[in-house]
Amino acid sequence: MQWRNSSTNYGLISIVMHWLVAIAVVVLFALGYWMVGLTYYSSWYRTAPDIHKSIGLLLLAVMVLRVTWRFLSSGPAPLASHGQLTRLATKVGHGVLYLGLFGVMISGYLISTADGRSISVFDWFEVPALVTSIPNQEDIAGLVHEFMAWGLVIFSGLHALAALKHHFIDRDPTLKRMLGRADA
Repeated sequence: MQWRNSSTNYGLISIVMHWLVAIAVVVLFALGYWMVGLTYYSSWYRTAPDIHKSIGLLLLAVMVLRVTWRFLSSGPAPLASHGQLTRLATKVGHGVLYLGLFGVMISGYLISTADGRSISVFDWFEVPALVTSIPNQEDIAGLVHEFMAWGLVIFSGLHALAALKHHFIDRDPTLKRMLGRADA
């Protein structure tokens, strides 16, 4: 398998980043959903949010790399079987996913730094609080984070269903390309 994308297939770098992001979104959503129900006396009360923030900031770094990679190594050409509407839906859908991802991560950062404290990423390094002056920053960012997270997970599910539809109904190699097996 090649590292870079080709005109017919995704390369290993694009595939790995895609699946890392997909796994991280599911893990972060599940962790976030679970941790909001923790009580002050739970042993996970402080640990779960620290893990959530750390994974979220690492995901932000991966997404910045992923966007950069899209400019350096364009994806495979659209399949000939995909009409104009499918191509448009693909572009819009990917745009919504990217905007949703960045919206969730930026709002999470704004929640976590609203009090002016930096965020420790697994005690490896600190991410400073750069924006702290938005009125009701924590509350507003919290609402944005919650609603965007739900929207992102729902839209990601639709994205997965679309891939399965292409694979099982249309019988085209869309899903195989993201599994690195389009030639299989």
